Amino acid sequence: MAAQQWEAGRTVRGVDYYELLGVHRDATASEIKSAYRTLARTMHPDVGGTAGTFRLLQEAYETLNDPVRRAHYDGGGEQEQQPSRSQPAARRRRRNFGDDPNYVPRLPRLRLDDIAWWDGIDPDARIRYLPMTGPERAPTLALVGGWSLLLLAGLAVELTAALLAGWLALLVAAGAVILVLLRRHIRAHRADRSFAAEYDSSRIYGLRGSTDPEERAQQLTAELCAKYLTRLPGVRVFHGLAWPDSVFQDVDHAVLCGRRLVLVESKTWLPGHYTTDEEGTLWRNGHPFRGGATRLVEGVEAFEELLPGVEVRGAVLIYPSRSGEVTTVEQDEQVSPMTPGQFVREIGSWLAQDPATVDREAFTTLLDQVVTD
Repeated sequence: MAAQQWEAGRTVRGVDYYELLGVHRDATASEIKSAYRTLARTMHPDVGGTAGTFRLLQEAYETLNDPVRRAHYDGGGEQEQQPSRSQPAARRRRRNFGDDPNYVPRLPRLRLDDIAWWDGIDPDARIRYLPMTGPERAPTLALVGGWSLLLLAGLAVELTAALLAGWLALLVAAGAVILVLLRRHIRAHRADRSFAAEYDSSRIYGLRGSTDPEERAQQLTAELCAKYLTRLPGVRVFHGLAWPDSVFQDVDHAVLCGRRLVLVESKTWLPGHYTTDEEGTLWRNGHPFRGGATRLVEGVEAFEELLPGVEVRGAVLIYPSRSGEVTTVEQDEQVSPMTPGQFVREIGSWLAQDPATVDREAFTTLLDQVVTD
């Protein structure tokens, strides 16, 4: 019965225990234990891992650390063992743990209660455009209020001829300043309305990906941004951006809100636990990841130079290329691997610090970088 449970568990998950631990199929017990301890330090729920992934890690270790259970695991089922020189040719079987061409990744179902920033956002809030082309509203209102009090005070008391002359001069001077400010407010309001009329008919720009299965990850990220991040009224989403001085689609997606920008690459990679180090190197299951690459580190640097004053970060959004779970941990690195759920929660919270602001200069610069076709 226990053997059947082990077999059913790994078949449902589609995870190879050797791949999960990052060891060869002929690894010694000491190598397996060392790999497990290394991964446990980053995958434990107390340091940001998920309980389900950590249980799977424990199950993999307990199975491969026990000679009887390991022999049963190597003996058959969905996962096939590596050919060994000591095995007869008839018993050699090719390992099969690559991408599954028939597997179609899907977006996870996110509970709104798990998105901390969601209820704190008013999607219909009035948008504030930067840079401001008119005077600040608060000082202008304060000046109007002071002028009104000055007017009422002069009318309420009896003034001498000298005080009356001074009161009238101050009243006229303040009124002239208020008139100038009001005219500037009107011009700024017209500029904002003109910008909104030209650009705010849409909040998503660029191609969202074709129906080609190879672009499935980009399609999913486009859906993710449209479904969740556009709740922030100041968010503008761009698909297919070129780096400065390039004519190719170098960046899959970009999300701008206020003076914060996140560049996103969408990947379909093998299930596993992904992290990055201080140099931006990707790691999977505690080992350097050789199954794919990202150019986001260079992309972030390029767009920081293009948009001075804008805070830029990168996210490698990973979808599984076969049945199994992708996990990551929250990191302070400028470019981080993320799951779709983590992306919505963390990037959404980061952008929600200034949810209703549109930086006109950053927006038009990014729009110029969109590759239409």
